[in-house]
Amino acid sequence: MTTINPQIEASWKELLQGEFEKDYFNELKTFLLSEKLAFPIFPPGPLIFEAFNKTPFDKLKVVILGQDPYHGIGQAHGLCFSVPEGVAFPPSLNNILTELKRDTGCQFPTSGNLISWAEQGVLLLNATLTVRANQAGSHQGKGWEQFTDAVIKLISDTRENIVFLLWGKYAQNKRSLINTTKNFILEAPHPSPLSAYRGFIGCSAFSKTNKILAESGLGPIDWNLMRGVTI
Repeated sequence: MTTINPQIEASWKELLQGEFEKDYFNELKTFLLSEKLAFPIFPPGPLIFEAFNKTPFDKLKVVILGQDPYHGIGQAHGLCFSVPEGVAFPPSLNNILTELKRDTGCQFPTSGNLISWAEQGVLLLNATLTVRANQAGSHQGKGWEQFTDAVIKLISDTRENIVFLLWGKYAQNKRSLINTTKNFILEAPHPSPLSAYRGFIGCSAFSKTNKILAESGLGPIDWNLMRGVTI
């Protein structure tokens, strides 16, 4: 079996070592290596585990679950719904930021980079961590979902007072992995243009999350992406 040594933050690497040693993950690696020979793959290799690298396990407070990385050039950088500085906002991200402004009153940001959330303990986790360029869903069913389901269950089983934000039916199908006797789930429609105005806009996910964190004796997330920015 091929030795797998992922570029992932040390605390996660230790906790997930058992997954990396399973047959399905070796098969996933073989698939990704063959894909890279034939197609551009997003995000770039060093950023595949960026969600974990920016949110160490012991800093974790919140999980936002996405489905796939963005499949356009320059969009995906390993954090679900987020884009690098200077990249135009995809529609779902635009709706997330619209609700952020409505819910919290903070200024609509000039950047869609959500790294400041990740660094405060928000795990921005896609269920599938890679995608073929311009082909949405192209890496589904190859093993990533088994891995990220294991991540969700690990968090649920070993932590408490974690807030899981499940937006849309795909994310909500993961609720069975979460122990709600010691963790929290906030559900809303997906922020895509098809459903954002059927309940995502107005869901108050950000203020509700901070209320739960406060009641659990934990510090709030500063959701304001314009903190310290002068325009």
